[in-house]
Amino acid sequence: MNNLPYQAYLDREINQSCINAIHEDLGGKHGIDLTASLIPEKNRAHATLISRDDGVLCGKAWFNKVFEVLDNDIEVKWAFEDGQAFKAGSTLCTLNGNARAILTGERSAMNFLQTLSATATVTQQYSAQIATTNCKLLDTRKTLPGMRFGQKYAVRCGGGENHRIGLFDAFLIKENHIMACGGIKQALATAIKQAPDKLLEIEVENLDELKQALDGKAQVIMLDNFDLNALREAVAIRNDHPSRSKLEASGNLSLDNIRTIAETGVDFISVGALTKHIQALDLSLRINID
Repeated sequence: MNNLPYQAYLDREINQSCINAIHEDLGGKHGIDLTASLIPEKNRAHATLISRDDGVLCGKAWFNKVFEVLDNDIEVKWAFEDGQAFKAGSTLCTLNGNARAILTGERSAMNFLQTLSATATVTQQYSAQIATTNCKLLDTRKTLPGMRFGQKYAVRCGGGENHRIGLFDAFLIKENHIMACGGIKQALATAIKQAPDKLLEIEVENLDELKQALDGKAQVIMLDNFDLNALREAVAIRNDHPSRSKLEASGNLSLDNIRTIAETGVDFISVGALTKHIQALDLSLRINID
């Protein structure tokens, strides 16, 4: 839904998050890996990364960056691209290079890869359920701190689309905003006046509020926790209204009901579970010292 170009933001996040992860593990910029220091400094190693779970790959850039920061001479060869599905037992990549650096970076690199791949995998499961409908799957801002752009990238790898990136690139007027502004009409009018070029979305909790939002020219209207009958009625009301507002279903979403919700005719479904209810994939790095 949001077309904001964010590659520059993503690149900065990759670089900074990987540096932070390494410094966290080593106890600072000039820290040391006590256990890896047991190995002779010039020893080299070959390593194979295997997944014990089925999944959708995401996070190559983070994985590569961890080792690049530690030792730019480590060679990583990938068997899959971001967005590609793989089966349990698959070799995802191989590494060759300094043994100490590979051992130091393995956990941080896998932390990124297993988390982002989990997000992509869950997204693919949800998106597959509505693939033949006209409804689009969106993420939310319920992301891991410091990994906003990464998880939103993972959603795209899994076949979903991004909602707003943050608080800066689109309006999402919710219950507390409406109350503070004095009502739906006032909130929408003020938003249009202040930033007419920004996407304008508002959350409503019933059909009366929906009608007010349609009259107020909201571009997207979030239908918060509407049941199926209310969703169908909301779509019918919108279809009869001169507004071109899009409708977004939100709340109480699961793999079991997302298809039924999509079939009501809503344009978008936003699912917080894509980024917050994830289980990291089980990855294993097997290392052989040359």
